[in-house]
Amino acid sequence: MKFTHFSDCHIGGWRDDRIGNLGLEAFRQAITQSIAKNVDFVLIGGDLFNTALPTIDKLKEVVISLKRLKQNNIPCYVIPGSHDFSASGKTMLDVLEHVELLVNVFKGDVIDGKLKLKFTTDKKTGAKITGILGKKGMLDKKYYEDLDRSIENEGGFKIFLFHIAIKELMPDNDKIENFPVTILPRNFDYYAGGHIHVIKNENFEGRKNVTYPGALFPNNFRELEDFRNGGYYFYNEGIVTWNPIAIKDVEVLNFNCDGKTATQVETEILEKIKNIEVKDKIVTLRVKGELISGKASDIKLNDMFGILFHKGAYYVMKSTSLVKSKEFEEVKTSASSIEEAEEKVIKNNIGQSSIKNEEELVRNLIKVFSFEKQEGETKFEFEKRLLEETNKILGN
Repeated sequence: MKFTHFSDCHIGGWRDDRIGNLGLEAFRQAITQSIAKNVDFVLIGGDLFNTALPTIDKLKEVVISLKRLKQNNIPCYVIPGSHDFSASGKTMLDVLEHVELLVNVFKGDVIDGKLKLKFTTDKKTGAKITGILGKKGMLDKKYYEDLDRSIENEGGFKIFLFHIAIKELMPDNDKIENFPVTILPRNFDYYAGGHIHVIKNENFEGRKNVTYPGALFPNNFRELEDFRNGGYYFYNEGIVTWNPIAIKDVEVLNFNCDGKTATQVETEILEKIKNIEVKDKIVTLRVKGELISGKASDIKLNDMFGILFHKGAYYVMKSTSLVKSKEFEEVKTSASSIEEAEEKVIKNNIGQSSIKNEEELVRNLIKVFSFEKQEGETKFEFEKRLLEETNKILGN
């Protein structure tokens, strides 16, 4: 028996198509490699898409790849993840299943208050596959609590798909809500996981091959730094191996500004990028620490972008969220309400910068950021309204 297992493709997750298309390319390559390995079937452990209703262009590309699987007589078994399953229960996976491009294996009935899962049997291998979808906010917990555990006694080769965070496989510094491995039913031969973007394959008592393949392509700045690229697991007659999908090389640049001025940090970055090869690479540029003078915005990172793109970089990203400045002192205050706390913070901080009409500017920005989404207003329209109002205040 041979199969590939990937998860957390998050198609459509990047806002910029230049890097978002790399996620699509990773999906295409995973499908191509699955066909080349002549697998019996493919497993996807949730979050094929980043939203329950993806854009037409992203959907079209996924359909093309899934159709290639079907043409090669390779079934694709999936569960919805916390991103591609909506609160209303609507998901594009239903449409793809209707046209027989994939099979959602989360099927069952509630009998006497217990969830009795049904197995989907792979025709070629006889493997019995089932699983539980993922929901945001640990709302999927009840499925596991109400699970009829009689499926543990089913014979044959069994696969369980899940989309939750298992405590024993979590990174030490990750605070995401999680479950103990004992929440998974026992006596399955392979547990195809998704949700947390780590690469893990471990055995536990009564549960072997509890597996997370990580994101098929990094889904954010930090993942590009930590993993560079994504990949998938390949199960071949009991041997499980992780296979990377190298889309683009990633050049990771980190600069510590502790005890330095903004000008010194800028000079350091310039010297570094002049001497590195970045042609066709993704470049991540992170600045962190505490400046002794100046602030993060004084470092001309946009100029660095120009240099890197001139040297042939494919894509450049920056992060200055961890930069602190001595020019702005932390203000500690106690207050009985949010409004009172805001007022104290404003009064205590006014005068620490050279911005004109500083107090009026801050008050207006607070007012804008207090806006709520109106009934019938889409997320895009709400964000656009906030941006427009903010630009008016800033005079942009």
